[in-house]
Amino acid sequence: MKSNVLKFVLAASLILNLSVFATAGYRYYAQSRMWVSPFGKVMEKDRFLFEELSLKPEQMAALKKDAMIFRAEVDKRRQEIDATRKDLVAIMGHQDPDRKAIDAAIRGISGKQEMMQRMIAGHMLKIKASLDADQQRKFLELIERNMTGSGQAACPPGKGQM
Repeated sequence: MKSNVLKFVLAASLILNLSVFATAGYRYYAQSRMWVSPFGKVMEKDRFLFEELSLKPEQMAALKKDAMIFRAEVDKRRQEIDATRKDLVAIMGHQDPDRKAIDAAIRGISGKQEMMQRMIAGHMLKIKASLDADQQRKFLELIERNMTGSGQAACPPGKGQM
């Protein structure tokens, strides 16, 4: 009798552990497949906004190549901004926070965000220049639709946003 109860508890524990492990693996897999666009839209890493346009195969290939490089740079910039935000929080956490250091951290965050916005605008102009007139119109409509949600500009989310 005692061994049957022990076997049941062991089997239940094993099933519970396997389900937790499977859930954690699935969540990790699902997150690693996603990317946040500069417009704050969460999308699969192998998907691109410009795929909604009617592009020629050679245009699509060239844009995908550039987009992968661009995405890596955007992610790098986001990480830098997040690190500076963490520094700002650490400075503010001191018993007697240094106002000059706080101002410097805020300027650093603002400067990095401005650089990222310039980089995004440059990338958008580069894409626009590679399109014909009808594609450009559709591209700008697509950008506007993804930049604005209910009429307000979307901020790209970061892990450490305040």
